[in-house]
Amino acid sequence: MRFIMRKVGVAVAATTFVLTSLGGAAFAAPPTPPPATPSSTPVAVQLVEGDTYAYVINVKQANPGQMKLAEQAVTDAGGTVVQAWPEIGVVVAHSTHVNFEANVVKVAKGNSVTSVGLTRGVPVTEGTPANTGPDGSGGAIGKGQQWSAQTDVETSGDTLNDVVPDPMESQQWDMSLIGAPAAHEITDGSPNVLVGVLDSGIDGDHVDLASQIDRADSVSCIDAGQPDTSPTAWYPTTSTHGTHVAGTIAAARNGTGIVGVAPGVKLASIKVVNDDGFIYPEYAICGFVWAAEHGVSVTNNSYYIDPFEYWCADQSDQGAALEAVRRAVAFATSQGVVSVAAAGNSATDLNNAITDTGSPDDWGTPVHRTINQQCMNIPTELPGVVTVSSITSTSALSSFSNRGLGIIDVAAPGSNTLSTLPGNKYGNMSGTSMASPHVAGVLALMKSVHPKWTPAQMITALRAEATPTPCPANAIGGAACVGTTANNSYYGYGIVNALAAVQN
Repeated sequence: MRFIMRKVGVAVAATTFVLTSLGGAAFAAPPTPPPATPSSTPVAVQLVEGDTYAYVINVKQANPGQMKLAEQAVTDAGGTVVQAWPEIGVVVAHSTHVNFEANVVKVAKGNSVTSVGLTRGVPVTEGTPANTGPDGSGGAIGKGQQWSAQTDVETSGDTLNDVVPDPMESQQWDMSLIGAPAAHEITDGSPNVLVGVLDSGIDGDHVDLASQIDRADSVSCIDAGQPDTSPTAWYPTTSTHGTHVAGTIAAARNGTGIVGVAPGVKLASIKVVNDDGFIYPEYAICGFVWAAEHGVSVTNNSYYIDPFEYWCADQSDQGAALEAVRRAVAFATSQGVVSVAAAGNSATDLNNAITDTGSPDDWGTPVHRTINQQCMNIPTELPGVVTVSSITSTSALSSFSNRGLGIIDVAAPGSNTLSTLPGNKYGNMSGTSMASPHVAGVLALMKSVHPKWTPAQMITALRAEATPTPCPANAIGGAACVGTTANNSYYGYGIVNALAAVQN
């Protein structure tokens, strides 16, 4: 499984990205990476003329003129514009020509295009959508600044004086560990808060989830990265993962099954996992921009982006995709969205990752490659993303969990947690994928009582209100724990605390 996901690239020199304006808002350019020696190992892709491949094109500035030039360059180079995201200056394109990348750069003559990159090393299995081009999809199907509208009035959410447990709630050790039952004595969360679940889809007919889903703001992004709002496009097809994550966040308090961390909030199913289990960059980009424009306050991202566990900025294809996803996350943050991500299940210290043995994961044989400080696990290592490690019922770090001083923000239960499964079922699953939604739920509770707070304020409070947890005496899983009780590589600032999030 690629939940909690890796590149495909042509070996060329590193590319410098410059971004001065996105959708009228000023955004900082990507941080200059520290020197890295040696360079990351290139991954060559053998393209076949006539097969359809997917690309992202980043423009210098996100304005109509440069977007038009970039789209024209795609067409002149023999490609098809599948989706244009003017908000972030990114174009998703398909082409059957093996020299498409070079031709786009040549046609653009450096006037508008900053970088171009393959998003996968295999032909596009979903095909090229019929509704394409500048006059087709053209960009996000937006609702405007809904987030601003719903933060105009301070509200404490729904206060509960008498909390009646659901029948399986006694089995939810994870909720007790983070103080969720005590938090529910104060609030279950507000229905004005919407959590976007970027995952494999949510079973909208599940008895514990049917009342929780905002169907109007749910979407599928797996049609080549183009939004599909048809009624069941965002339902799960081959995976239980998204439904399990959704239940942890907001399973209803309804006298049936379990109760989520924030049972009073709403969920948007944002499907970014295709039927083969892959999350490609264009799917995630679609998901983040959708969340930004549809009133989402918090997103949960229990995956890494395929086909690379680490995307390296010193490889041109990987660097282009990395920059496109970074822009999408930055745009979501600018619109008031807090993004939460699973740290990963490789028992690796993300500060000292030097090899990647499982990428690319969608074609051929994975390359045993050297990675460096310009290589990132995305979205979890992107700026502004809350990174979550996993713990057991005894508060020990889960043996599979990634870690990293200055990377992990907080820890949460992720080993053998009970939640919803498609078909009105329930089951236990393990992974940092299961830890992340606990934190998304806590942030949803926090947003319910502090609706005017910005993402930065929420992250600061989340860290400050976590329960500080010291390093254990012995290493767990991979690398040993480093840091202090106040902030270390296993627990970050501590174990997430739902009660503190709604008290303060």
